[in-house]
Amino acid sequence: MEISAINQQVQQESIFLQDLKREISKVIVGQEALLEKMLVALLADGHVLIEGVPGLAKTLAVKTLAQAIHAQFNRIQFTPDLLPADITGTLIFSPKEGSFFPKRGPVFANFVLADEINRSPAKVQSALLEAMQERQVTIGDETYPLPAPFMVLATQNPVEQEGTYPLPEAQVDRFMLKVMVTYPSKEEEKQILERMASHQKIEINTSVTPEMILKARSVVDNIYVDEKIKNYIVNLVFATRDPKAFGLEKLASFIAYGASPRATIFLTQAAKAYAFLNGRGYVTPEDIKAIGLDVLRHRVLLSYEAEAENVSADNIVTQIFDAVDVP
Repeated sequence: MEISAINQQVQQESIFLQDLKREISKVIVGQEALLEKMLVALLADGHVLIEGVPGLAKTLAVKTLAQAIHAQFNRIQFTPDLLPADITGTLIFSPKEGSFFPKRGPVFANFVLADEINRSPAKVQSALLEAMQERQVTIGDETYPLPAPFMVLATQNPVEQEGTYPLPEAQVDRFMLKVMVTYPSKEEEKQILERMASHQKIEINTSVTPEMILKARSVVDNIYVDEKIKNYIVNLVFATRDPKAFGLEKLASFIAYGASPRATIFLTQAAKAYAFLNGRGYVTPEDIKAIGLDVLRHRVLLSYEAEAENVSADNIVTQIFDAVDVP
């Protein structure tokens, strides 16, 4: 398919996103980066981990996105006493029938908000793993497919807070993006005050359906990625594993493990979705840079030395982006 034809297709199919953004911004003040990243993950068929202190509208943003798309939304509040069956579902015995039947859990929805995911032990967090990776859930002997689109948006408070369990690396790696949410500016805070300090309900009206999202995804798949861009993506990921090869000797002692091939796949898919969001049928290095930190920050595992010297994954990824040649 010609790039001009893909461009045209992208421009036609991405019109509904403006409508979606406009409606969500009726409720959410600022937080453009969070909203943009959520849409990228939705278009790229990925999941999002959102980190920030309580009260920054993380939950509200997810709920508003689901409302705006007329999709099924379930919220799971993670607590220390939650059980895996509370998420996926379980078999219930019917005395009348004399047999077991499955009771599906809250994971059977288009949008699943895993609220404060780091408040539960690892076995409960792992109950989401099959659902996130395979898009299916096993209850008893039967396997049930999850609805499409299916997206997990997990929120977590920074780990310094008491009573939290850090997510296992295998779980964190399943999230396409990890987005950090920060405090609003003074002007935004005043807008929040004016909009939210009353009890009036804000109505959201869109004609966006899950089918439109699935159709947009098929267009995202066709977005052109040049050979030079592919090499750029591979170089970025390789720089997290072998920084010395890119002239970053001092970073070698700070990285315990670099990003896996899943990072390469997710970086490509997310960059395509970002290009679609900007009405383009091809990926540019700027798309990679715009989305790269969110794809890589949770995949670079730090050494004790990095923690001792207060070097964060964000510092390392930023230095890698500065060092790797842009095509």
